[in-house]
Amino acid sequence: MKKLLLALFTLAATIGSASAQVEIGLKISPSITSLRADSPTSTAVGNNFTSDGSKLSFGGGLVVDYFFGENYAFSTGLLLTGKGGTIAYNETKNSTGGGNGLNFTNSLKISTQYLELPLSVKLFTNEIAPATRLYFQVGGSLNVPIGTRINGEKFYIDPSNNTSVKAGDYVKFFDADALAGAGAEYQLGKSTKLFAGLSYHRGLVDIDNYFESTRKFKDVTIKNSGFALDLGIKF
Repeated sequence: MKKLLLALFTLAATIGSASAQVEIGLKISPSITSLRADSPTSTAVGNNFTSDGSKLSFGGGLVVDYFFGENYAFSTGLLLTGKGGTIAYNETKNSTGGGNGLNFTNSLKISTQYLELPLSVKLFTNEIAPATRLYFQVGGSLNVPIGTRINGEKFYIDPSNNTSVKAGDYVKFFDADALAGAGAEYQLGKSTKLFAGLSYHRGLVDIDNYFESTRKFKDVTIKNSGFALDLGIKF
């Protein structure tokens, strides 16, 4: 019986020690996002893709910091994040679209909601002021789109041929970001902390799922980018 009680006590102490190393919280992240668009300028149709504007997006969700040292933590969580921006490209409307080869510049505002799994490391300084530490974050995230709109609509009519296409068909089913950030954390209570910081998210995956595969444009590249203000609380 004594051995069993000792084992249970040791297990409880281990669980308590492990739980003390994990900090769970919530954050919101208003951001300014854009799409990095590019293609050769020499193609006859759909050439010269460019970024044509940014948009205000919003995100938030659960954050989890697992400390493997006093000043080092593996940071993850589950976030709902808005991304997107406006792109422009040269287009040719064919006779089916009623233009008989009319050249024009088309503009698309693409807005996508992603379910995001961040995978990063946070490095904390010692206290720079009472109960205040700085942190630096580097890593990446894996992102799955759960909803897309083009010009505010779930369906978009391609002006080249007047074909209605689901907005989600323009975006690949997977994205990945590199991220870097920095901020400050304030100890509000025994286990409560407030934090605020800035982060940069740079898309690594070409998310175009329409222009090359359906329209047969050549070497089109569209990637996400964004700057976010991270505000949160940990318990």
